[in-house]
Amino acid sequence: MDLGIRGKKAIVCASSKGLGRGCAMALAEAGCDLVVNGRNAALLAGTAQDIRDRYGVKVTEILGDVSKPEVQKAMLAACPDPDILVNNNGGPPLRDFRTLDREKILEGVTQNMVTPIELIQAVIDGMAARGFGRIVNITSLSVYVPIPGLDLSSGARAGLTSFLAGVARTVIDRNVTINSMLPGKLDTDRLRGPHEAGTPEDPAAAAQRKARISADVPAKRLGTPEEFGQICAFLCSVHAGYLTGQNIPVDGGLYVSAF
Repeated sequence: MDLGIRGKKAIVCASSKGLGRGCAMALAEAGCDLVVNGRNAALLAGTAQDIRDRYGVKVTEILGDVSKPEVQKAMLAACPDPDILVNNNGGPPLRDFRTLDREKILEGVTQNMVTPIELIQAVIDGMAARGFGRIVNITSLSVYVPIPGLDLSSGARAGLTSFLAGVARTVIDRNVTINSMLPGKLDTDRLRGPHEAGTPEDPAAAAQRKARISADVPAKRLGTPEEFGQICAFLCSVHAGYLTGQNIPVDGGLYVSAF
């Protein structure tokens, strides 16, 4: 399917690896020029070059934590009039809520609620004026299914969801949509446990780990960043202009609900 976004400009946050990389790859395949971002210089450079080599689109690398105002400014300077914004950021680590102090709570809320709101504030009016905009927020299935120990991440992302539910309805008449993708168990570094990013995993150990983690998933497997990215690209396409304010679980059927 031609997504109708060839030549569009996209900012994809936290896109050097994992789900963000999957989204960046899919948008590049659709013909979008990209601003990619990450905190590891080597991984970011590798992803950017891989995208250039595969798809021949323009790719600008912005190194740093997207939660930092100076990094946001650098991304927006590199792409002041984006057509597409994919919000993504790492969440707070698993920890008992009793160990959280005010500083940690505010840091988590900044990472997973304040930062995407700030970026949306910066781009939404330009999108509306130009008559096209697609904003996709990568949140978490924990917005619907609380996970003890990820309370801060879940709360911040749920706050973002509620905050944007009303905002989404104010710009749909100008062909700007805001939707969220809620990943369940996808095969990313977050499910691999402590290790150095980008390091290979023993194939037998990997198969055992994936089988164990996906045992309660109806699909009986982990999702991939590539298929996650393709769903993101569709939400950014010209074909999704009548879909807004929605939360799309990408979870292999793990979240059980008829509505």
